[in-house]
Amino acid sequence: MPISKRCWFTFPTRSQVEKPIIWQMSQKFPSVSFDIRQASVQNEIGIMAVLLIGEADQVQGAIDFLRSSGVTVEPIEKSVVEG
Repeated sequence: MPISKRCWFTFPTRSQVEKPIIWQMSQKFPSVSFDIRQASVQNEIGIMAVLLIGEADQVQGAIDFLRSSGVTVEPIEKSVVEG
């Protein structure tokens, strides 16, 4: 059963910003689709809001791959206001 996970990807150094890490992830985990929802990339840092969709183990594998490449991956929390 496919899942979707919304995450912040932070590329903390120039080295991570300049590498094709997202492309590498897509080659290593071709069954995981991704949708870049928002991005801000500078010379020294990059931040992206990304939706990952796929089987749970494949999505987790993609996240683990990104983390092993030096990318910080954090869930995007929905803020819910009750009224």
